[in-house]
Amino acid sequence: RLEPLESIFLEDDCAKAHIIKGIFAWGETSAWIAPPGGLKSALLASAAISIALNQPWFGRRAPGNPVGVVYFALERADLVKRRLIAHRRKMGLPESHPIPIVVQSGMLDMMNPATVPMVVEAVERAEKYFSQLPECHCAGLLIFDTFAKMIAAGGGDENSAKDQGRVFANLQRIKDALGNPHIALIGHTGKDEARGARGSNALYGDVDVLVTIGGDTIKTATVTKANDIPDGPLFSFASEIIEFGTDEDGDPRTVNIVSDEDISSQSERKSAEPKLSTNQRVMYRLLSDAGPTGLTMEAWNDLAKENGIATKQRHYEARMALKDKGLVREYAGVWRVNG
Repeated sequence: RLEPLESIFLEDDCAKAHIIKGIFAWGETSAWIAPPGGLKSALLASAAISIALNQPWFGRRAPGNPVGVVYFALERADLVKRRLIAHRRKMGLPESHPIPIVVQSGMLDMMNPATVPMVVEAVERAEKYFSQLPECHCAGLLIFDTFAKMIAAGGGDENSAKDQGRVFANLQRIKDALGNPHIALIGHTGKDEARGARGSNALYGDVDVLVTIGGDTIKTATVTKANDIPDGPLFSFASEIIEFGTDEDGDPRTVNIVSDEDISSQSERKSAEPKLSTNQRVMYRLLSDAGPTGLTMEAWNDLAKENGIATKQRHYEARMALKDKGLVREYAGVWRVNG
């Protein structure tokens, strides 16, 4: 039967609670998509740091206490850790200063309901660590990098709305079990960036906020779908290379992170970087992410193929163009980024 009218009045405390105002809300799911090399993972690492330290992110405040972040790095977990370390060192925080972020590596078959308790248990273990830190007692943000890997691990097809639906049903089960944290998914655009996320269009209906990232030297994060914030540009950002010590051979250890420099002053300066095609940009980013150890030509080609550059001819053309521009070099069969 119908409830009394008094019990269904909307109260002021029904307003949405945010972890980062206007972007990351409790209980919601966001998707952050970009082409390969588009800094989507670097951007979410930056968000993780801001949320864990209860600091503003691109001018948007964190309204509450610090909350923990669990980053499920389904690929390249070491790179995620290097980025977080680079942020810590750039901020001047000593290693003794605890930050409530846990990076969880390994594959997850998110089409399988049996994976749900595994994820919940991993987050609860992280929360035991978070509870020992000042003011932080729970995980508020779960990052899954990448969405495609979550489907592929179970033999699914990201072009299938049914397979995507199974993943989102399991993500909801995870949120229900953990008190409704925010889930952020990292994904890829298709070959035609203008058409948005790769795979089934079901993604648009299953997330609360969809952000696409595009641009060359200066990137712009743009809301293309949201429940209750306007579509359009969120903010622009650039990247920077951070050096933090040397490896066992004395070579500098570097990683590419999102810069916190005022983008308005950056955009006024003409970039000194040569203009790169999409393939050149992807291959340069892959080699840059490999750090000072570099990559063999075969390993570089394999990564390029995984990231959508299909043929060896295109690998060769992009590689030679980068070499001609003075951006990469080869020595003893290993390719490295210059500078």
